[in-house]
Amino acid sequence: MAQWLVKEEPDHYGYDQLERDRRTVWAGVRNPLAQKHLRGIRKGDRLFYYHTGKEKAVVAVARAASDAYPDPTDASGRLYAVDVVPETRLPHPVTLAAIKADRAFAACPLVRMSRLSVMPVTDAEWARITGMSRS
Repeated sequence: MAQWLVKEEPDHYGYDQLERDRRTVWAGVRNPLAQKHLRGIRKGDRLFYYHTGKEKAVVAVARAASDAYPDPTDASGRLYAVDVVPETRLPHPVTLAAIKADRAFAACPLVRMSRLSVMPVTDAEWARITGMSRS
């Protein structure tokens, strides 16, 4: 099972909305590298839900409810989507500033390529962010 971080504007589709809907199609990703990562998502993979914009923080854990599949809204057939379900809100959001301040994240895509909307998360990064959310 892999781990990922997915980003969304909380005003567009925040974690609260995902909890209300119980399931959504994660689509609309256009960046080629983010698409590559999205295509790698498999059913059961864990996802950090990151709020962009003013908040800039990991706020929750979600789960992939499907393998990645061709985006039904993309006529070109090149883009992919994945179904996402909520799992749990983190005890405390972990801000981008806190992540950037921690040298353990120096190689993390969130620090190096902060505009990327879908990215892998290593086991060590997952454990560290989860731990940071408890303090």
